[in-house]
This record gives sequence, C-alpha cells and structure tokens, in this order.
Amino acid sequence: MSLPFYVPPEQLVKDRAEYARKGIARGRSIAAVEFGQGLLLMAENPSRTLHKISEVYDRIAFAGAGKFNEFEILRKAGIRHADVMGYLYSREDVTAIALANAFSQTLGSIFTHELKPYEVEVMIVELGENDHGGRLFKVSYDGTLYDERQVCVIGGQAEALTEALRSSYRADAGFEDAIRAVAQAFATAEGRAIEGWEAAILDATAKGRRTFRRLHEAELEAVFS
Repeated sequence: MSLPFYVPPEQLVKDRAEYARKGIARGRSIAAVEFGQGLLLMAENPSRTLHKISEVYDRIAFAGAGKFNEFEILRKAGIRHADVMGYLYSREDVTAIALANAFSQTLGSIFTHELKPYEVEVMIVELGENDHGGRLFKVSYDGTLYDERQVCVIGGQAEALTEALRSSYRADAGFEDAIRAVAQAFATAEGRAIEGWEAAILDATAKGRRTFRRLHEAELEAVFS
C-alpha cells in the first residue's frame, strides 16, 4: 500500500499564492481614481471587445485583472447578486461593500479548498451620494479585502502605478486632467508605450439612476491630442 505524499499546509498555501501572483503579474493593470465629477476607471486593453471594466449596478462598477475567463465568471455572479438583492429588498441595499464581501468570500473559499486558485484581482467601486466620497475596494486572489482611498490599482504593475498616481494625482482634478494624469502614471509605471485604452466613468452629474458611461476611443483621443 502506497502512502500519499505529505505537503505541509504552509508550503501548500505558499505555492498556491505564488502561482496566483505569477498569473496576475502577467495581466495588465487597471486604475480607479476619484476626480471632481465622479470616478474614473482606466486600463491598458488592446481589445475592443473583451472588456475588463463594466457596470454592475446604478452607481457601482467592476474591474478585473488576470485571467479573463475567471474574472468574467466573478463579474457575472456579481451582477446576478446585485440584481437579486435589489429586487428582493431595495436598490439602496445594493452596495459596493456588500459585493466586495461576496467576492472576498468566494475567492477565499476557492483559494482554500480548490486545487487551483483563481489568478485574478478584482475591483469594485461605488460613486458616493450627496457629496460623499467614492468607495473603492479591491479583492486579491486569496480573498483579502482592501478598502482604498481616492486611488485603487490592480494588476501586474499595481505597486509602481499606485506610487506614480499618489505622487502626482489630485482628487479635485477635472475630467480631462484626470485622464491625462492616469495615462501619464501608466506610462511611468510601465516604462513603455501603452497599446490601447479602455476607460469608463461613474458620472456624478448624470441624470437618472445609472451613472456608468464607457469612454469611446474618439473621446480619449480628443483628450490626448
């Protein structure tokens, strides 16, 4: 009778964490920042059809970095969760922190119990109401939940990009200034030309419930020109 190989629990956790971090490091970064009229989300994304940034609910957006198929599963689950909560209770009960907690529990369970962890980081941001600041959360591959202020970054160059943004970015910047500042921070952190942009805003000046608006390529080019 052969005995199974024994792997110490701490080594198993270390190996899973290293595996997940390597997968995330290969992904392109995503940044969310507060600006004068709302929240701006920008990502390096050459694809015009495979989006990393999307709307979840009235004032809430989602972004994922890492393996596309894995964070797409989480995105769809988050939208379903928000829709059910809003239908069963009220729209005010759907919040970024509730979604972030749900993602945290899901990723933590996968990291602990599944053979292979998800190679993803996700970001959930919410536009504040009545002049309250935005709420920015990120959840790592092991379910760790972070509550950020003004700037939130996930993906491959997260540390360098966060440092570049915090050293030069102003939360009271206007719409175009915010886009230029984030683009410059990306160029500084990556040290190369950016291959393509995906961007969206949660617009505090929007009329009606929905505040998410995707920025088109022509709109970004007009800002950069």
